Amino acid sequence: MPFRYFIKQLLLPPGILLLLLLLAWCLRRSRPRLARCCFILGLGGFWLMSLPVMVEWGARGLEQLPPLPRSQWASLAEQADAIVVLGSGRERGDPAWGSDQPTGVGLERERYAARLAKASGLPILTSGGLHYGTPPTEAALMAESMLGDFGVNVRWQEGRSRTTWENAQLSAQVLQPQGVKRVVVVTQAWHMPRAAWSFEQAGFVVVPAPVGFLGVDNARPLGGWMPEFKSIWQSGQLLNEAVGQLGYRLFYR
Repeated sequence: MPFRYFIKQLLLPPGILLLLLLLAWCLRRSRPRLARCCFILGLGGFWLMSLPVMVEWGARGLEQLPPLPRSQWASLAEQADAIVVLGSGRERGDPAWGSDQPTGVGLERERYAARLAKASGLPILTSGGLHYGTPPTEAALMAESMLGDFGVNVRWQEGRSRTTWENAQLSAQVLQPQGVKRVVVVTQAWHMPRAAWSFEQAGFVVVPAPVGFLGVDNARPLGGWMPEFKSIWQSGQLLNEAVGQLGYRLFYR
């Protein structure tokens, strides 16, 4: 896992952009034209990633599944047997809490899943493994938060997965012996196509419940053409997902 992590961070922005800027510095005297190209690509990449309008456009290409209409929340039990909430990492050792906590993205998913569960009465499974072998699992963190923050009990936990594919395969090992064949999957809208496909490949009938749409009007001054630091992080998430979708097409089909 650490090796894969380092390779991923170097080959995806912002790692690759930093490498281009470093290369431009190293080649500035021996290969000035190549150095200039590396500098333009590195700096230009950072600028594009920092634009809210680029986040909006990029998300529209990934967010292929529509939101779940509120009018269907109460009748979800007619379409599914359980709700599956996918993990999104963790915040390590926040002194305010004295322990690891779900990320802001994770809490967004939990909140949405809690609303769906309260409206439909469906039971919940949380899915997410260890942080490089360090307990507790993401599934356990989410289950604790679901109860403490949203007043919803989690019936099952899947605490071994490290990828979206494993989320689906290992959730199937927990749920399908219990007779659960239809699931509401809760994750970010830009991640939902890959997640829904993975759960379908694991043998589930999937009701997508995407949340956290980014491909909407960015509501920023000048239409989102002014750089923002937050957009760099969001662009990184979208690029990571685009690469993930490509990888799944190559390796899991």
